[in-house]
Amino acid sequence: MTLEQLRIFIAVAEREHVTQAAHDLHLTQSAVSAAIAALETRYDVKLFDRIGRGIALSKAGKLFLVEARAVIARAASAETLLHDITGLKRGALTLAASQTVANYWLPPVMARFREAHPGISLDLVIGNTEAVAGLVRDNAADLGFIEDTMEDPAFAITPVGIDEMVIVVSPHYHSRLLSPDDLRQFRWVFRERGSGTRAIFERALADKGIDPARLDILLELPSNEAVRSAVLDGAGAAALSRLAVTAALRAGTLIALKFPLPQRQFFALRLKERTATRAEEEFSKLAVAAGSRIRG
Repeated sequence: MTLEQLRIFIAVAEREHVTQAAHDLHLTQSAVSAAIAALETRYDVKLFDRIGRGIALSKAGKLFLVEARAVIARAASAETLLHDITGLKRGALTLAASQTVANYWLPPVMARFREAHPGISLDLVIGNTEAVAGLVRDNAADLGFIEDTMEDPAFAITPVGIDEMVIVVSPHYHSRLLSPDDLRQFRWVFRERGSGTRAIFERALADKGIDPARLDILLELPSNEAVRSAVLDGAGAAALSRLAVTAALRAGTLIALKFPLPQRQFFALRLKERTATRAEEEFSKLAVAAGSRIRG
């Protein structure tokens, strides 16, 4: 049974006339008759009674007409849905982002996307870089945004923004150019393992000849906000995104030490084996454009 056969049956049933149905459907009379005959033969049922030179729906035909109309209506609804999805009128995107990206960089991109495509809902899951990669890998998120690149052939990875990291302390420390030996004297508040912020900072320390494992790490905390709060209270020094401490730096409740750290990039990632939807493509374009504005 095909949708075309159902459409032909409905047209004949509504008109109770094969020739008129064929004319309205722009089909030959033989094609219409063949479609009806195919249904009746396939299911061994009479859909029409032949009365004189005319036809009328049989009892089975009347029951079938209700279901046929419902199927065609559902098919039309499904077709409309696909048109809406490809036209970005309807749909949903699940995003996953590491904390710095999710809290400070991604929300404006999400707002611009929703303004442009209000019919597409957005859900955001926040975790560290490893957690985000896991969500995308498990198809629990359509797109992921992380603050550290990774070598994984399963992912298509696209740079979308640039971030600056700074070492911050409460004001009783002096703001000056530091040497690696100075860093060894500090107590530290670190993000948890698996965090892109931590991984990038540890690589930067290693480049300066400092073994992160030999630092005095007082606390390991699972969010930028928790790290910032501990540093504000004088717990020690921390390396955080400037995005996470801008307000505190302006207010003077934290100071940035003059120790250069490399810039880092934010990355979008998706599974290569999945075909990107139109909504995913449009969101990715907005994210790349946002990064371009920052770099400009």
